[in-house]
Amino acid sequence: MPKRAYSGKVIRDRMNKTAVVAVTRTFQHPLYKKTISKVTKFKAHDEENRCKIGDMVQIIESKPLSKEKRWQVITALDSKGR
Repeated sequence: MPKRAYSGKVIRDRMNKTAVVAVTRTFQHPLYKKTISKVTKFKAHDEENRCKIGDMVQIIESKPLSKEKRWQVITALDSKGR
């Protein structure tokens, strides 16, 4: 099974080697057809502490690294998400 990968914005970087990444997904409500945005926060492993607040990053699923950390930062993207 392939690993899931998401891109999101770093919202917290105070922890050592960890960044909190907010991933926003949009979907349509099944009954009312309204477009809804949902934000999910993931704790991601950042080995060199490169991520700063506001950076767009790409994260990938990994083995459990701590109690809540199951993602790793792969690359830093530009501000448009590319």
